[in-house]
Amino acid sequence: MPAAGATQRRQPRKSRKARSFWLKQLHAWHWMSAAISLAGMLLFAITGITLNHASSISARPVGAESRGVLSASLLANLPAPNDGHAELPADVAKAVAAAVPVDPAGRAADWTDEEEVYVALPGPGRDAWVSIDRASGEITAETTSRGWISYLNDLHKGRNTGAAWFWFIDLFAAACVIFTLTGLFLLQLHARHRPSTWPLVGFSLVLPVVLALFFIH
Repeated sequence: MPAAGATQRRQPRKSRKARSFWLKQLHAWHWMSAAISLAGMLLFAITGITLNHASSISARPVGAESRGVLSASLLANLPAPNDGHAELPADVAKAVAAAVPVDPAGRAADWTDEEEVYVALPGPGRDAWVSIDRASGEITAETTSRGWISYLNDLHKGRNTGAAWFWFIDLFAAACVIFTLTGLFLLQLHARHRPSTWPLVGFSLVLPVVLALFFIH
């Protein structure tokens, strides 16, 4: 039967092993989540500043218009006006993309007007549209660019960015949550040797709450 002194010596050793294990795990998850979210965090931090000062950052939209003609055979492939918001037929969309510098493939078209087909093509930092005259086959396209800052701001907001960017934001947010929580647990493990840890954490929590309650109207 082990002596009481030996049992007391084993307890701190087990505690040290557990602490060492969790430190290694937390450090691993912390640096991996930091590496994964680094570029996204930098982008969202910078665009947070540009969005906050959007009224003082001037941007002059630049528009361009282009025209083309759809062949009679392809014009005949257009569905009837009452077909709702279906996409353009693949061969028609390909011909439009070859005639003007916009690609309507995969976009819903407005078929309600008997005289023309209209496709809205908004994107981050730009607006665009293309129309096809049902009688003449004339293709008209217009694009308006609002510049790189507007483009990055729209990435921040997820505005007209598509499914791939939608999922990127979700994965990036998950990496940021892991980065933050592992950082919190690491703070807890090191707080004994760093007396200012919890006052600073408390300040980071209290400051936005106070601002929201008393300075936002």
